[in-house]
Amino acid sequence: MPSANLESPGPPEAVIVPSGRLARAREKFISAGAIDTGGVRQIIAASWSRSRDWKVAADQIELPYVRDPDPHVPLVHSAGPVLKRLTEQTADSAVSIILTDAQGVVLDRRTGDPELRRELDRVQLAPGFSYAEQFVGTNGIGTALEGGQATGVFGHEHYASNLESLGCAGVPVRHPLTGRLLGVLDLTCWSEDAGPLLLALARNTAQHIERELVTHTGLRETALLHAYLKATRRPGRIVFALTTDVVMMNDHARDALTPADQAALLACAAESAGPLQEPQQRGAVDEVELPSGTRARLARQVVYVGSTPVGAVVEVRLCEPDPAARTAASPAGIVLPGVAGSSPAWRRACDETDRHYTTGQWVTVRGEAGTGKLALLRAVHLRHDPAGRFRVLDAEHATRPSEFLAAVQRELRDRPSTLVLRHIDRLSPAAGRALTAVLQQARQEGARNGHRHWIAATHTLALAEEQSELLGVFAGTVEAPALRHRIEDLPELVPYLLRSLSSATNLTCSPAALQLLMRNAWPGNVTALRSALATVVQHRRTGAIQPDDLPAHCRSATRRVLSPLEAMERDAIVQSLINACGSRSGAATALGMSRATIYRKIREYGIDLPR
Repeated sequence: MPSANLESPGPPEAVIVPSGRLARAREKFISAGAIDTGGVRQIIAASWSRSRDWKVAADQIELPYVRDPDPHVPLVHSAGPVLKRLTEQTADSAVSIILTDAQGVVLDRRTGDPELRRELDRVQLAPGFSYAEQFVGTNGIGTALEGGQATGVFGHEHYASNLESLGCAGVPVRHPLTGRLLGVLDLTCWSEDAGPLLLALARNTAQHIERELVTHTGLRETALLHAYLKATRRPGRIVFALTTDVVMMNDHARDALTPADQAALLACAAESAGPLQEPQQRGAVDEVELPSGTRARLARQVVYVGSTPVGAVVEVRLCEPDPAARTAASPAGIVLPGVAGSSPAWRRACDETDRHYTTGQWVTVRGEAGTGKLALLRAVHLRHDPAGRFRVLDAEHATRPSEFLAAVQRELRDRPSTLVLRHIDRLSPAAGRALTAVLQQARQEGARNGHRHWIAATHTLALAEEQSELLGVFAGTVEAPALRHRIEDLPELVPYLLRSLSSATNLTCSPAALQLLMRNAWPGNVTALRSALATVVQHRRTGAIQPDDLPAHCRSATRRVLSPLEAMERDAIVQSLINACGSRSGAATALGMSRATIYRKIREYGIDLPR
């Protein structure tokens, strides 16, 4: 591809400001936060401001990495022929063709120029890395995603100095029928070669991809609909059809299932439908237990267009309800003593842990801090052996590894019914090897003398390769889901926690307050929810909890964990908004900040104040 003529006419978003003036404007913004309105395009100035709000580093790049981005999504299949043709046309040019998903994760990268390829590797513009604006700042991919429009970013317009040698043009690619954003087509070259023609070529390529999507979408949906209608002709069958963005359910499913069972089955069907690219899973049959106590068998059939999987049809047969399961599940949805929740993710964790106990298999429970890993293990122990000894040893609280190992050996000699080792991911590799030897010896001695004790462990992080031998002592790992992944459990979990926190039995949570709680991301999981409710219980003993009773942070739904200073600022804004009866301008005046700033802070912290 010949170098683009910088004087060529083009749309305003492709006009390039002289390099020297732009470099000075960027340096001024980074150091003082002031924008040269005459030297910086409006779309770039807005992106710089967002990048600063995201707290993106201007002098380095640290990007999240997805190890195996799914290459079988419809966007990749439809774009393949288009990208191949463009690659052939630009074989002699220093230009890279990049395709990302809707989160900015690079799915495909093609370039024939070795020097440009090395530069892209250096700045991690490679498959698996996310170029979303929140991670790398102003760039052709992330800024096109944020603005929802074709965007060129050239040289010093990049927020990160590592990228200023490049010029890139990103164009959003949308689903031709639903309009849903699927990803970005980006062309990247050296900044001195970039210009309006680069953006024009990117626009043209994105349009070709969308036309291919029209053809492929019609074939996919026709094939899936045919398979779905064929399955629904069989009487008495519950049938789901699923793709990555379409779900169909027949009338019999709506008539035969409660809403809770529908949600659970849909979650199981979606889980069994992926990954669709694995042919050996075709026709797989799974059996699951529903919240109502009914058991269901799911049979899956993958639908193909040629050799490409495009969706799945899942047929469901209901089995006779399990009386024991009905007894175990109380009306409040408590499956095990001391825990609450009936979402598919939580029920699965309960069932798997319970199964490990009944078979005598040692198990580890992994999950974020505060997800209820210890509570889950204690609940399983209480269900099977309420009079037995339940002992917990925490590696995090031990002053020395040798102290922790000695405590483990003492407990094993005392033969508890259940021994839980917490935070084994905090052990050093040497301590992990020593603990492995202790546990292996305990297993051998238990097999010789016939003593049966159950050992479980918890950890918040994936164990390092050096700890793989320790992990091998346990038969399996159960994932304790984060609260945000089972937010539908809050209508059961909140009353249960209130009962445990207050002796008053008539303290309830109003629908408005519950809605606020369900909008929260809960980075601290159940522990954070319990702490919030404990704050409420201190000043309200009876009646229904209202939104005004909740702590300030419960009105915020941020995508990240806030620093202490940020949390204080958020709480001050929430309280000022409450005092001003929701008036943004009144709260801004009280806090001594501008209206623009308070609007930006409300959006940044995800503050939600119901009317």
